[in-house]
Order: sequence, then structure tokens, then C-alpha cells
Amino acid sequence: QVHLVESGGGLVQAGGSLRLSCAASGSAASIYIVGWYRQAPGKQRELVASSTGGGFTNYADSVKGRFTINRDNAKNTVYLQMNSVKPEDTAVYYCKGAYSGTYVWGQGTQVTVSS
Repeated sequence: QVHLVESGGGLVQAGGSLRLSCAASGSAASIYIVGWYRQAPGKQRELVASSTGGGFTNYADSVKGRFTINRDNAKNTVYLQMNSVKPEDTAVYYCKGAYSGTYVWGQGTQVTVSS
């Protein structure tokens, strides 16, 4: 059984920074962490950032230039560096992984940006 565990969320003022981490546990080597998503109250879950092992990255337009996704393959951990955060970045952030032909999700970490 595999799990994804997010950490690093919290309360931050607008303009500040946070770094989220997503680590795989269990059969960690068997899971590929795809990227980060977020879900704000009353809204659908949306892609924030994704990356491939070959270095290709994709970002939501709303976070381009402010957020950076990177991965530590040795630790099978993916990070989301969030800079210049805005109140509209407030959401629960989830990481998504691919495992055995399906997708798995972490439990989410809350990010709250105060104005």
C-alpha cells in the first residue's frame, strides 16, 4: 500500500512564501508523484503544477512566475515553492501520484493567505 503525505501548509501573509512537500511512503519506489492540485471552498479541484522526470513542467496560469515545482528523485519527494502568495491561493493543496495503473492522492494540506 502506498501513501502520499503532504506537509508545509499553514497561515501566511500575502506576499509571503511557503514550501509544500509531498513524500511517498509504503512502496515508495512504485509511485510516481505527478504534481500538485488545489481545491478552494466551493470550487473544483484544479491543477497547480506538474512535472515529469525529464524536467518538463506545467503550471496554472494563475501561479506562473510565482510557484515552482521541483522533485528530489532520491527521496521520491516533490516540492512546491510558493512565492508572492495571494489571498486567492487559499485552498487545500493535494499531491497526486500514479501507482499501479491508477492515481492516488494525499490527504491535503491547508494553505491560508491573509490579506
